[in-house]
Amino acid sequence: MSLTLVGVLGILLLLLAMFFLGMPVGFAMGLVGFCGFWYVVSFKAAVSMVGNDVWATFSKYGLTVVPLFIFLGYLAFNSGIAERLYNAAYRWFGHWRGGLAVATIGADELFAAICGSNTATAATMGTVALPQMKKYGYHTMLSSGTVVTGGTLGTVMPPSVVLIIIGLQTKQSIIKLFLGGILPAILLGLLFVLTIVILCRVHPHYGPAGPRSTWTERFKALAGTLEAVAIFLLVIGGLYLGWFTPTEAGAVGVFFTLCFTVPFGRLGWKGLVDSVRDTLKISAMVFFLVTGAIIFGRFLAVTRLPFMVAEFAAGLPVSPYVILAMVLMIYLVGGCFVDSLGFLVLTIPIFFPLGMALGFDPVWYAIILTMITTMGAITPPVGVNIYVVKALAPEIELSTIFKSVSFFLLACVVCIVILIAFPGIVLIIPGMAG
Repeated sequence: MSLTLVGVLGILLLLLAMFFLGMPVGFAMGLVGFCGFWYVVSFKAAVSMVGNDVWATFSKYGLTVVPLFIFLGYLAFNSGIAERLYNAAYRWFGHWRGGLAVATIGADELFAAICGSNTATAATMGTVALPQMKKYGYHTMLSSGTVVTGGTLGTVMPPSVVLIIIGLQTKQSIIKLFLGGILPAILLGLLFVLTIVILCRVHPHYGPAGPRSTWTERFKALAGTLEAVAIFLLVIGGLYLGWFTPTEAGAVGVFFTLCFTVPFGRLGWKGLVDSVRDTLKISAMVFFLVTGAIIFGRFLAVTRLPFMVAEFAAGLPVSPYVILAMVLMIYLVGGCFVDSLGFLVLTIPIFFPLGMALGFDPVWYAIILTMITTMGAITPPVGVNIYVVKALAPEIELSTIFKSVSFFLLACVVCIVILIAFPGIVLIIPGMAG
């Protein structure tokens, strides 16, 4: 049996294990990767590979960046930073038609700048925004869609856990990935706002205008954004200026979040314990995915399947962007049926070498893959953000949430098309930072 065929069979077995046996993605990748490596090389080599490669990855100091940024996000979540951000955005935009939804996107953008998780962003802003939009008579089609899709900004805006994982898997600079994600996240947020404005113009009853705040109330509410802005500028600005490594930036962010919240009674003992507990849970899940990806990636490497796919695609008489469109379609369809982060980790060993063979910039390509991954978090039937909102608002029908997402998916597609047409949007800040 040829090595290429072994690699293809390994992928089919992996999909079988995930879909029909219900195995967690990380465990399935590890099991299939180990058995495949055993078949191609030897049992002794497979055992040695697992021990050496996993140890080589997890003994690195830089890997602590993952729990630090996750911890930073949960500290912000449990200390009420999101509520203050939403209040400020509401004061400025609440009197618009659809203004509460616009305020939710604005608060999502700011909260995502200190929280690297899309589910944490959706859960936090949903807790704050959904009751307010219900109070002012917003249509559930708009309120649920705004919270579901606004949470995806946490995937693109640094410090994004997805970008950290891509950086670890592809051995790229996490700093450059973070800097490359800033403008795309802002662009995506603006497109979400444009979607809300158009929806409320076509269906005015979707988002009735709220009461107008005075200028004094507006400027007073801005004080609630200072801590989030300060943390973001300190962390990302420190990375840009070379003051910190990513790990040091995460530690500095955690330290100053504690300084901004604990002395003022905004983060109690329960909030701290909850933050530690949730950080351990999410970090363990991420590390489990990374472990499986390491083992499965080594198996694919010995079969040479990724390199053959890259060489084959690079030799096709079509534009590289046609192949890119096919790759993105695979991610979009796969994200509908498999956890989007798990699917990304699974496919990086195959599709990242393909992108490099096609001549794409690695930072730009990583951001494009992150953008398409965000859509997996909001596409049925397994879009995790959809079920987060359903849990927060059980009275909203699941079918309504599914429909509401469709309006915002178009904004995601437009954003990806713009980034493909104008790659400088991604590369300008990393380029300025050298």
